Amino acid sequence: MIKKTLLDEFLHEAESTRKLLKAIPDSALDFKPSEINWTTAQLASHISEVYNWYDVTFNQDVLDMGSYQYDKGDISKAENIVAKFEENVANAQQAIEKWDESTMMNEWKMEMDGNSIFPPMPKIQVIRSFLYNHLYHHRGELIVYLRSTGNKVPGMYGPTADEKF
Repeated sequence: MIKKTLLDEFLHEAESTRKLLKAIPDSALDFKPSEINWTTAQLASHISEVYNWYDVTFNQDVLDMGSYQYDKGDISKAENIVAKFEENVANAQQAIEKWDESTMMNEWKMEMDGNSIFPPMPKIQVIRSFLYNHLYHHRGELIVYLRSTGNKVPGMYGPTADEKF
């Protein structure tokens, strides 16, 4: 039952993420609100990358960031970021579908070189925070980036000011 609920939310929210990523014009990719922030391209690429963490989070008990490698591809064009998103979201969906929900209370941890990056916690808590909420947070940032560059924002929970009812 929890697996179905998580999968349903995933599918709904992946569609919203897709619409948001497709709204990024190449002309906005180099924008960043300050020197300490990522560019739009880096932020959008990170959003795509989070979907790459679904399999290890749902189906393993440890993510070793010391050995983690990810090829973000060419992020100089928005269409490339969307393509990477599509690849990662398909793999993420498969990870949820193969998940044995009886493992949801397993202790899950993220390590680097044998050291915990943050305290171990039940897998279900990591799924909700590290995967789902993490994405929603970064989508909100990306909306601000789009607005700051004069671009339209697609509706995700109903129409935006850019859309008509």
